[in-house]
Amino acid sequence: MLGEVFYWLFNMSLAASLVGLIVLGLRAIPRLPRRFACWLWLIPLFRMWIPVGMGSRWSLMTLLSKLTTRTVVVWERGDMSFAYTNMVMAANSYFPVTYRINLLEHLFRTVAVIWLAVAAAILIALAWLYITTKRELRDAVHGRENIYLSDKVTSPALYGIFRPRIILPCGWESKEDLALILAHENAHARHGDNLWRVIAFVTAAIHWFNPLAWLFLHAALSDMELYCDERVLKRLAPEKQKSYALALVNSARAMREKNLFASAFGGAGIRVRIDRILNYRRLSLFSTVCFALLALVITFVLLTNAK
Repeated sequence: MLGEVFYWLFNMSLAASLVGLIVLGLRAIPRLPRRFACWLWLIPLFRMWIPVGMGSRWSLMTLLSKLTTRTVVVWERGDMSFAYTNMVMAANSYFPVTYRINLLEHLFRTVAVIWLAVAAAILIALAWLYITTKRELRDAVHGRENIYLSDKVTSPALYGIFRPRIILPCGWESKEDLALILAHENAHARHGDNLWRVIAFVTAAIHWFNPLAWLFLHAALSDMELYCDERVLKRLAPEKQKSYALALVNSARAMREKNLFASAFGGAGIRVRIDRILNYRRLSLFSTVCFALLALVITFVLLTNAK
């Protein structure tokens, strides 16, 4: 049973790797807003969790099915169907999985045990890190609203998943650029970014054997931070953009560490973020509609399975 689970997980990881590489290429489009990049990252995320997809003749997997993959139909009625994409093609039948040779059955069964042990270890480490961080910051002093002060942090950050709190280093409550810092952290809070971070890390932990999963994780978290900058800049007057960039630099200088479960104002990729902030331009309605239609078409092509 465990070997079958890993067989389908390995298939999902391969399919997610393929669409993730395409998303990685699309996000390099200079004018692509990060909100659409974050949307596109949901495609490999779904691929890593959901093996079954709606069949479509316009799917990328339809093209691949003519070359290297096999479609396993789960349900079909008329023109609508749901199917697995089998990229390994090491089995003769699928419910249950029967392999072409006995060696493959033993191989998947053995590898599945290793996969489960390592995945469990990573998940336990992540849980321990979360609990330890929460325990360390429980004595943070409440300031106002969702803002707390602590001498155990070196940079402002949003901590927590379901009831996130902004924790500032002691002495930061009087900073001139505090309003811009809070605008950034509250943008993270409004959109549940810490929850998405947890989902992203858990997904990478489940697919730990796939190096591309970690590459996608890094790129997705970077795009999430850039998208947060866009959300803040959208609310700021143009003359405030340089002030926001300066606040980002000041925060980055102060930061020495960052927790995996915290969205921090001084995150990685400072040069990229500064460049995008200083060159930020609001999208016109026409450009927004065009990018939205492009994102929907790409989602349909990459998320559906072969018919």
